[in-house]
Amino acid sequence: MASTSDIAKRYFAALRAHDLDAAVALWRPGAIDRFVGQQDLVAPDGVRAYFQSLYDAFPDFALEIIELTTYRDRTAVRWTATGTFAGPATFQSFAPNGARLELEGCDVVRVADDQIIHNDAYVDTGAIARQLGFLPEPGSPAHERVAKLANLGTRLKGRLHGATAPELIGEGVWIVRGGFPRKLMNVYLIEDGDGVAVFDAGISAMTTSVSAGAAMLGGATRIILGHADCDHRGAAPGLGAPVYCHERELDAARSAAAFRPYWDLTKLPRPVAIVSDKLLTAWDGGAVEIEGTVKEGDEVAGFTVVELPGHAPGLIGLYRESDRMALVSDCFYTFDVRTAIKGGPRVPHPAYDDDVDEARRSIAKLAALEPKVAWAGHADPVTGAVREQLEAAAAALP
Repeated sequence: MASTSDIAKRYFAALRAHDLDAAVALWRPGAIDRFVGQQDLVAPDGVRAYFQSLYDAFPDFALEIIELTTYRDRTAVRWTATGTFAGPATFQSFAPNGARLELEGCDVVRVADDQIIHNDAYVDTGAIARQLGFLPEPGSPAHERVAKLANLGTRLKGRLHGATAPELIGEGVWIVRGGFPRKLMNVYLIEDGDGVAVFDAGISAMTTSVSAGAAMLGGATRIILGHADCDHRGAAPGLGAPVYCHERELDAARSAAAFRPYWDLTKLPRPVAIVSDKLLTAWDGGAVEIEGTVKEGDEVAGFTVVELPGHAPGLIGLYRESDRMALVSDCFYTFDVRTAIKGGPRVPHPAYDDDVDEARRSIAKLAALEPKVAWAGHADPVTGAVREQLEAAAAALP
């Protein structure tokens, strides 16, 4: 039986000789040749097709082994490759242009029973693109122009759809604001061990900004949904952390539907209803995989879970006794959904409520906790005489 390093040497010798019959004969059928971050080739046909197209584009393609390191069934092969993009074939849909390629990379070959059973190939695709003239060289005038265009796109995307950088609003609590045009969507990052717990997940367009904000603070440890409306779960699927919600929100969180069955947009002025219909779908990030549930009295990153149903059947808030800070999702609004004008606390608009009377009772329940500051899922917090303002909101006529 041949050694692992012997099989690796024979494989690279066959590739250097452009002998594809000998090269693919060393592969176990169905094994994967993985170009990390790019594509997976299934042996033998996928490996043959890839290298045949490479040779057709670079007829003088050559490989040289720099170093081999073997441990048990694995051999790491450092190599250099050279070639001229002379054609006649294209390379990744680009026409041959005569450019010269000089590249260094590494393959990690796994062997069993004298056959290659897996390979991880690490190739610098950026270097390939620059050498072939598809990307400008770093520091060149062309590179600076590309960077300026990319940065402009980033700024425009942030202004239109993204979110602000995390802003400290309390001890170990940051807010990320997003949404077009007035940044009315609130996502909260709460110090949680070495990272942050995310409370509410905003809209899908905030995914990158929330993820970056959490990364600045150690990374997202978990996501707690205040409720499962599309503008509060939107970024959750893309944050890469386990998600929790109240048990009465499970079905909605796991549903692919953006709309809740009790929503009635006919209660809104027709122009607002039409716009809302489009926005709600655009905001949604889709169904969310739920790791577990939370309930009244549970502890989350130093806060206590408070059940505040009404706007949504399983809506929850978080309350911290030490500084009387409340984060309460859509327990109340501090803006008018018809005009986007900010103001004092009010019952969420009936067009989006599961039970308006229960929503009023939840606002009164929150008021009884006597929070010093109450942050909602949208717009600005309630400060000052918080209890009095919340009690007035709960009692106000519709």
